[in-house]
Amino acid sequence: MAVGDDVEGQIGTLLRAAHFEAAATDALSAYGPELYGFLINMMGSEPDASEVFSQTAEDFWRALPTFERRCSVRTWLYLLARNAASRFWRSPWHRAAGSAASRLDSLVDEARSRTQPWLRTDVKDKWRELRESLAPDDRALLVLRVDRDLDWSEVARVMLGRPEADGDELAREAARLRKRYHHLKDELRERARAAGLLDGDDRP
Repeated sequence: MAVGDDVEGQIGTLLRAAHFEAAATDALSAYGPELYGFLINMMGSEPDASEVFSQTAEDFWRALPTFERRCSVRTWLYLLARNAASRFWRSPWHRAAGSAASRLDSLVDEARSRTQPWLRTDVKDKWRELRESLAPDDRALLVLRVDRDLDWSEVARVMLGRPEADGDELAREAARLRKRYHHLKDELRERARAAGLLDGDDRP
């Protein structure tokens, strides 16, 4: 789900005025539910997604004053979420208590409650199981491109994990991810047929 340019404009106005707490609140209110849904898809576990989402919110809160706006706030949040997930997998961490965490708790809870029910892990179906059988990065790629409708340059920036990525590097990564995306679609189609979910030329 894309959120309109008016949200980005409002957040930008707050950032230029150095109203960082208000900017963080607006950003997490606007993008929190879709970001949490992305993490549920990528992590394959709601408890893990919840922990990584909380860390992402803290990372965002602390880094917002240094945000250089080389991409949209929405794209940056996805980048931070993927980086937080990578840290989680490499070395499990425990959220430290602090003033930022306490202020963010209500926004984190709101995002969880507003996430579409079909994204929650207590709702299972065969299509979801097919996605969950993919590697985390492949699940992330599908969600970013199909469910979130990010353009390829934004997807590439998120998957590279660096907001400053640009030019030839970004173009190369976007081209690589497009090829991977088409391969994944073919792979999912074959798995779906094998599972009896598709007939003939139906597509997932």
